[in-house]
Amino acid sequence: MKILLTILCILTLSGCGTTYPNKELLGKQFITVTGQSLAQKTISIPTDFENDYTLLLIGYKQDSQFDIDRWLIALDMAGIAIPTYELPTIAGLAPRMFSPFIDNGMRKGIPKEMWAGVITIYSDGEQVQKFTGNENPNNARVVLLDADARVLYFYDEGFAVSALNTLKQHILL
Repeated sequence: MKILLTILCILTLSGCGTTYPNKELLGKQFITVTGQSLAQKTISIPTDFENDYTLLLIGYKQDSQFDIDRWLIALDMAGIAIPTYELPTIAGLAPRMFSPFIDNGMRKGIPKEMWAGVITIYSDGEQVQKFTGNENPNNARVVLLDADARVLYFYDEGFAVSALNTLKQHILL
C-alpha cells in the first residue's frame, strides 16, 4: 500500500511541470548537465563524452520509453554503432526525493549490461527541458552531438524511418 501511495504522489507531483515550447537546436552547443547512470556513476553531459559522435535519446515521461525503444531497435537494425545514451530527464523536487525508488524500478526493467548507458537527470532536468522544449513529452528527443558537443541533428516528432535515414546521413558525412 505504501508503494502504491508513493507512486501516486510521484505521478501527481511530476505532472505539475511547466511546458516549454519545442526548439530548433541545430548548430547549438549542448548545455552542461549532470546525471547518474544506473551503474551509479556520476556523468557530466556532454563533458564526459569524448567521441566523434554521441547520440542522446532524451525522455521526459515514462511513456517516452516506447519511442526510445523504437529508436534503439532501428539504430541496431540500421547498423548505426555510435555511443548512444538514454537520458531519462525528470524535472521537479518530488522525483528527486524519490530518485532511488525510480532508479531501482528502472534497474529491474533494464539489463545490467545497459546500465552505464542510461543516465538519469534529476537536478538539471528542467534545464534540459527548457533547452529542447517538452511539448509532446511522449516523444523522445534525439540529439546527435559532434566532438565539440554541437548539435548536428535534432528530432522530436516520434520515431520515423525518414528521421532515422536523415540521422544516418549526418553520421556518414
